[in-house]
Amino acid sequence: MRIAVQIHPQHAEWNEITDAVKRAEDMGVDIVYNWDHFYPLYGDGDGKHFECWTMLAAWAEMTERVEIGALVTCNSYRNPELVADMARTVDHISDGRLILGIGSGWFEKDYDQYGYEFGNAPGRLKHLDAAMPRIKSRLAKLNPAPTRDIPVLIGGGGEKVTLRITSEHADIWHGFGPAAQFAHKNKVLDEWCTKVGRDPASIERSVGVQHPRNDLKNADAFLEAGAGQITLGYGGPDFSMGSVPDWIKWRDGINA
Repeated sequence: MRIAVQIHPQHAEWNEITDAVKRAEDMGVDIVYNWDHFYPLYGDGDGKHFECWTMLAAWAEMTERVEIGALVTCNSYRNPELVADMARTVDHISDGRLILGIGSGWFEKDYDQYGYEFGNAPGRLKHLDAAMPRIKSRLAKLNPAPTRDIPVLIGGGGEKVTLRITSEHADIWHGFGPAAQFAHKNKVLDEWCTKVGRDPASIERSVGVQHPRNDLKNADAFLEAGAGQITLGYGGPDFSMGSVPDWIKWRDGINA
């Protein structure tokens, strides 16, 4: 079992974000994520916000132990070959601690304000499906090569397409929702793995919780539903992570 923290990079100054990242690492979490958006997802829609991948490069320098990544990179915002090169670079900066999280995209304001074509959900999934082989191909060509086989995380719960793409390309799947829903999606992913000839056990299962203090009572249910990673979300500007030690204690008991 691994415990991750997602630092929502909004409504905060840069020093408040970096303080949160350092505190999370000091508390003993396994992974620290941000997200790939250009505007806040809640609160003041035009509030403070920072860009994802330049932030990850800085996190790579300021941390020593935790893995880092985007939860998740929006496939629409960058050429797949460029995503691969960015990932390889942050992989080197971090001495092999990057997780390449990616998804098809959904936040229409980002698209409209930055000049990307929003299209529709099936079209965005089609683009993600086409991008994954291109990313892997570019990673294999880069010089210097990545320090390791960079773990790929795919986020989303669409049963017909997203989980099929996950079964073909991901090392980690990230879902959400209550434990019963997560267990159902896990089963569907297992079925896709069987169809494509993949060992279901080769894909780590991650679930996000947005109310960490209240959701601790559901930790065992998520474990039973198949979660091997639980991600706790915290917003700025204070990033109050008072519940993290309790999650770490629970994790250590599971892993003992």
